[in-house]
Amino acid sequence: MIEEQAILLTLDDYARAYCAKDINALMRVFVDDDSICVIGTGADELCVGRIEVKQLFERNFTQANALKFEWQWRHVIIVDDSATVAVSLIIHLEHQGQSMSLPIRWTVTLKKTDRWHWLHRHASSPAGSQKEGKAYPQGR
Repeated sequence: MIEEQAILLTLDDYARAYCAKDINALMRVFVDDDSICVIGTGADELCVGRIEVKQLFERNFTQANALKFEWQWRHVIIVDDSATVAVSLIIHLEHQGQSMSLPIRWTVTLKKTDRWHWLHRHASSPAGSQKEGKAYPQGR
């Protein structure tokens, strides 16, 4: 249980850094090499390496102000020095003068060195065209 708590604390570290627009703290959540990968919800958000990932976050910081990450469902799998976290969350933010609440789903892959670090984060948005209990969007 201690390892799971340490892993979940990395989510809070990420959220705190992201809301503060602290790029250095945010990048410390990740492993310090170019193997990191981030897939975001935007069509062009496919990033590999520290430079690309940092550029993505810096772009995000210019476009909105994240206020709070509201963690919801989560599941943690730990195998030796590797872990995967699946989580759903709501990001509360301000964008173009409007308050927004974005439902997001993440899968995060971590590796334990001196502490738990992120290797990969994949984000997706729940399909709005899909009714509850349906595996596919409704036809026209």
